[in-house]
Amino acid sequence: MSEYLLYSADIIGMFCRLKMNTKSEISVRSSEMGVLIFIRKQNASVTPSMVSDFFKIAKPSVTSMVNALVDKEYLEKRKSEADKRSYILEVTEAGQKLLDTTFDDYIKTVETLKNEMGVDDFCTFIGLMEKANTILEKAD
Repeated sequence: MSEYLLYSADIIGMFCRLKMNTKSEISVRSSEMGVLIFIRKQNASVTPSMVSDFFKIAKPSVTSMVNALVDKEYLEKRKSEADKRSYILEVTEAGQKLLDTTFDDYIKTVETLKNEMGVDDFCTFIGLMEKANTILEKAD
């Protein structure tokens, strides 16, 4: 295996860890926060299947995250009127408060990257992240 490939994996891993460690006092995992953000941003009712499709993860993983968020009272489940076998996910008031406080921190992190990199490098970085996401989506 190439030394540069190993070095690259270390750099990517460090980037992910630095972002994850910025708000370690938050009571939810980053994947659960992603679910809350996704549900909040939608203009229509959200089902677990929609979460599974968007994040490209198995439904049992979604169930685990949803149950954890319900237990922490950040999310509630409501029976679907259209399909009695399914349910709708809704962010609670406590979940909205959590989103409000953490979203500001998230935007500050992105803003720090933009300010420190400069607009051109930041745009290049975002473009490369989009390209990487597309490649990884196709690979799965």
